[in-house]
Amino acid sequence: MKLEPRTRRTAQNIQHTYSLDSRVYDVKTYPVQSPQGATILIYGHTNGIQLVWRGGRRLKPSKQAEKQNGSNLDNAVMIIDSDDETPAPSKKTFVDKPEFEETATTNTSPPEIIQTLDLALGTAVHHIAVLPMPSCTCEDAAWNGAEILKEKLVFAVTCGNADVYVVTLPLTPPSHESKERPELQQSLLAGNAGKGVWGETLTLLGGQTRSSEGVAITLARNRTASGSRSRSLERTGIHGHPATRAIVSAHSREASGTLRLWDVTLDAKPGTLTRLEPFQTEYLPHPLNGISFNPLHLTQLLAVDSPHAVRVFDYSVPAFPSDDTSDGPFPNQGSWLLSLYPSFSRSSAMATVRKPIVAAEWIAHGRAVIVLLADGQWGIWDIDGASPSTNSSGSLLSKASAGLRGSAITVYSVHGHLEGTSPLRNPGSQRSTTGPSTGEFVPMTPHTRRDAIAATISSGPEKLVAVRGGIAIARLTARSSEPANESVILWLGGADPIVSVIPVVSKFWESQLRRAAGGGVSLWSGSQPTRMIRLTELNAGLVGERCTGVTAIAKPGAARIRSDSPSESGSGSSEGLPVEVLLQGEYRLVIVHETEDNTSLMTRLIGARKKARVNTDSTKAIIAFPRPEKPHSVAFNLSVSRRGNQMMNLRPRPSVKNLFSEPLPSTEAPEEAASFGQQRPRDAGLMFIKDLNNAADVPDDESEAENRDIEQEMMDIMEIDRELEQLENGRDRGTRRVFFEEG
Repeated sequence: MKLEPRTRRTAQNIQHTYSLDSRVYDVKTYPVQSPQGATILIYGHTNGIQLVWRGGRRLKPSKQAEKQNGSNLDNAVMIIDSDDETPAPSKKTFVDKPEFEETATTNTSPPEIIQTLDLALGTAVHHIAVLPMPSCTCEDAAWNGAEILKEKLVFAVTCGNADVYVVTLPLTPPSHESKERPELQQSLLAGNAGKGVWGETLTLLGGQTRSSEGVAITLARNRTASGSRSRSLERTGIHGHPATRAIVSAHSREASGTLRLWDVTLDAKPGTLTRLEPFQTEYLPHPLNGISFNPLHLTQLLAVDSPHAVRVFDYSVPAFPSDDTSDGPFPNQGSWLLSLYPSFSRSSAMATVRKPIVAAEWIAHGRAVIVLLADGQWGIWDIDGASPSTNSSGSLLSKASAGLRGSAITVYSVHGHLEGTSPLRNPGSQRSTTGPSTGEFVPMTPHTRRDAIAATISSGPEKLVAVRGGIAIARLTARSSEPANESVILWLGGADPIVSVIPVVSKFWESQLRRAAGGGVSLWSGSQPTRMIRLTELNAGLVGERCTGVTAIAKPGAARIRSDSPSESGSGSSEGLPVEVLLQGEYRLVIVHETEDNTSLMTRLIGARKKARVNTDSTKAIIAFPRPEKPHSVAFNLSVSRRGNQMMNLRPRPSVKNLFSEPLPSTEAPEEAASFGQQRPRDAGLMFIKDLNNAADVPDDESEAENRDIEQEMMDIMEIDRELEQLENGRDRGTRRVFFEEG
């Protein structure tokens, strides 16, 4: 990965493009910052994973490099070894102690990349999962009492060879001395993951025969168990405390669809590689499209079963309590608690087809679900009464809510469509203008039959199955007395991706409820926290590549908006978005930083009209080169309205033919003007003005004046004026060429 990005500035944002050496499959932002204040990015490539520490305090340069730069070769001493000497003692285990500078790199834009680390697994990494916890510093990272999160990263990856790993790694970036160790230069495989060189641990999760289509990870809640299930909870960590355990879930296309869950202990020593088998295996009627754990109820899993429904699974609730014979802390088979059904697609041929589900994620701290459909429609399902407005009908399971309405459609609390997705909602408007749709008679041949079938498929809901997109959630830093805010990114990929950002979910949700009641704002207007913002001109950073993924990077200390602040105030508009958007291409990563004024479009247009012009006198847009020095006042009289007076006052002039043949005074322009004239030869015709000024100062030649035809010269001048007037009148009608004959 190149440390220096290529920056592109658009009218709305600034895009920083990082080129990669290999294809990137997935990118995630780790929610915990490193001890020196850096944001950690994890992305999977064709040979493993790479970690990037971005921002924060810089690492001090290595001492070995300083010694090499300041060494004196003249004072070198040669030592001759003897056979009688005792062998050198064995090297001690290397202990990495990185040192950082005193101040952080806060003034650089974009934030500087402090360090990178490549963990080679020998196979491609397709999916990465991090814990669903709020963004925080390492001091506040004890999520659900897990003290290990203050010192280590914990994440899960899936590989192309059907392996699933749980990886732990120190939060502190490795020093330059650690990456320059001699033992790492002895072999190309010395720094591979699993050997403990970087303080990492790997846990191999077995049981799969096909590569996983998705993975999720959360922490196992420590609870008091009774009976035979309490034996597995007696495992303790190194310091005598209960060991932190993680629950990992992965789904694949084995059989008709398989969902597996593993229970992983996070107390392994660096350099050890263990293998675990799943404690639950669910065989499904359809393959899943995505999974994610609930950040509040840790045992609940959100599963996207497109196009049928979005379902909630709980691995701790047995499906058949009377038949449960498990000896572990969890039953052999979990329970499906809830199904959320999307709406149907509008089509005359197939009216019973549901819209494909692109993605679904937990919001409102696990109490609601936001869903994105293939035609650009989004909606929020309020499951546990998380609506910020008291005028709402309550949760789906309350008595005040209908829950389901006609044809098994789950009721949305609020819903809408992404900007720019109207072609997906109206497929009939893009039908071909030739063929049966025009009403013309077309003979039924094999060729026209294929065209008719293709037109029917391309204009129906079947084309929505190929739409790719996703939802990225950024759980922002929370205060001690207030719940954390959330930012949501909705995107639909392709050659021209559609990316929209909801800065603060609670404010946006509340404003949409008021709009539905007739007292709110529209979807794309209002102050920043209450509206959805679409990012434009994203192809500038992707440089023609397809957008294959979007991730949110929470800004440190951003978006701490008080819950009692007015939602319609514009005070927060100048702060920008609380997140940065990371676009994933095929061989590059693009970080989009919002720079546009977050006021509404009408406000910006009115403000532009009222803006006064500044320094209009110094405008030199028409001047091609610096003005030559000239007197204070210059008057020119080129009027031909009074012909008689001009005829009487006209004095003899020298012949035009012999006028410019005589040597004239120097008319050379300054060096800058001469060089500019050489670069743009088509502007050289304007230089005749200087010749005319010098010709006016030439004394009259009486012998030439006797042979001049004054009347013919005046007629020529009048003809020139007439042609110029016609040229001025026909300027708007096109280009006209005027030729003047010499006579």
